[in-house]
Amino acid sequence: MFDLLLSFIFSSGSEILCRESFGQNYPEDFDGALDCISIAITCAFNRQGTLLAVGCNDGRIVIWDFLTRGIAKIISAHVHPVCSLSWSRNGRKLLSAATDNTVSIWDITLAECDRTFRFPSPILKVQFHPRNSKMFLVCPMKHPAVKMEIDGNFSVVPLDDDSDLNIVASFDRRGRHIYTGNAKGRILVFSSKDLQQKASFRVTTGTLNTTAIKSIEFARRGECFLVNSADRIIRVYESGEIMACGKDGEPEPIQKLQDLVNKTLWKKCCFSGDGEYIVAGSARQHSLYIWEKSNGSLVKILHGTKGELLLDVVWHPVRPIIASISSGLVSVWAQNQVENWSAFAPDFKELDENVEYEERESEFDIEDEDKEKEDLKGPEEEDLDVDITTVQPIQAFVSSDEEEEDTDALLYLPVSPEIDEPEESAWTLPQDVQQGQEDIQAGDKKRTPQPSDNTPSPKKRRVKISDVDLPDAPIDEIHPLLNVKKPNEKASKKTSRPKQPKSKSDKSKHRSKYDDVSYKLHT
Repeated sequence: MFDLLLSFIFSSGSEILCRESFGQNYPEDFDGALDCISIAITCAFNRQGTLLAVGCNDGRIVIWDFLTRGIAKIISAHVHPVCSLSWSRNGRKLLSAATDNTVSIWDITLAECDRTFRFPSPILKVQFHPRNSKMFLVCPMKHPAVKMEIDGNFSVVPLDDDSDLNIVASFDRRGRHIYTGNAKGRILVFSSKDLQQKASFRVTTGTLNTTAIKSIEFARRGECFLVNSADRIIRVYESGEIMACGKDGEPEPIQKLQDLVNKTLWKKCCFSGDGEYIVAGSARQHSLYIWEKSNGSLVKILHGTKGELLLDVVWHPVRPIIASISSGLVSVWAQNQVENWSAFAPDFKELDENVEYEERESEFDIEDEDKEKEDLKGPEEEDLDVDITTVQPIQAFVSSDEEEEDTDALLYLPVSPEIDEPEESAWTLPQDVQQGQEDIQAGDKKRTPQPSDNTPSPKKRRVKISDVDLPDAPIDEIHPLLNVKKPNEKASKKTSRPKQPKSKSDKSKHRSKYDDVSYKLHT
């Protein structure tokens, strides 16, 4: 019965989405914020859009139930800030990367770590294989991309030019190919199975000048992907054309999107759930630009609080909702919900104003005497059996090459209800009942042996940590999120104090240790 109820809710929701798709299907206004207690850095929706994972600067991962906008689970994942997150296809596993060069796989329902991999260099991005939860992609800093497996085996994705190691990589929509881009504008396409090169092309700025590739993002629907480059232009390509051009091809982008007025540098770009819109977040301020993919027109600009810097942007997989991160909070952008309080006539016609109702003569008669008798009646139609038990797959959750939904998918996490403390007067038990309960508890204490100091505490599950030995990996690199300055500069800033005048009293000359600490905090 519960499955039927969920199916009805989602099917009605998908019907509403189909209706909205004929009009505007993008967010218009700010719709609240999600406070994760810690400072949020990155976020990711699961495939159905029911759960939102948020990585924080204290290493925790907060799982939000996006329908109720409540926290479903908090995982103490890492010690250092979480910089990248990725969900498995069924939503039961979560892949996380931290600034301490570690990558972990988490069981969401148990909030336990299945496996941890330690890399020699900082990790910029992690991504689960879209169809195989036992394989994932890792993008180390200044190193070629690495295709990892859960058992610890890994393969380094080949390079086109060994001199350039600034690599970004991504699986395509179904995980058949791996697309990589470097700082010289070169994009390579490899097969996911054997890492054989299938196609390649170069992103140019009009002439022979090239531009660095910052990110590659694929749409959930269709065969399109976007390339965010350092020349502040977002190029949209079709993967079928890329494969048709082969190696050293010269494909033309479907669209070129940019801010012609401000020449904005883009921090993060992604597609909408249906692949018809593209959102890009500015690297200078909290502003979101939304384009329509079919004609390349700018349809909306969403402005956040002035002075905030954008960290991450994700689009809901099914609904016209965008989540962005700035100043440690997750901002939610959605469509305006206009309440329409209307009056309806008996034939369910909407009325703009009061209308005097005219009663028909035979309206409340049991049998209509004025109705003409039908001499010729056609054959009675047989009763049709209506199937109310079969659950039809929701098209928003099914790929074009699938017929049924993933029955093993995790949609929601169980949340324990919050019960307020009851009032003593309303919940006090009779005195004889209280005395009986106290006697029972005292008897149980006598029967059960008290635990001694030697009894071992329940053992926690040990996490297997595997060191990934990457050849020629840089060891002394610092993750871009940390922004660590040199120790000499920090020491000089802390020790530099304004000179005290000689005419001060002895109190000012001999500061207490508490004044010294407060002075350091103030500076």
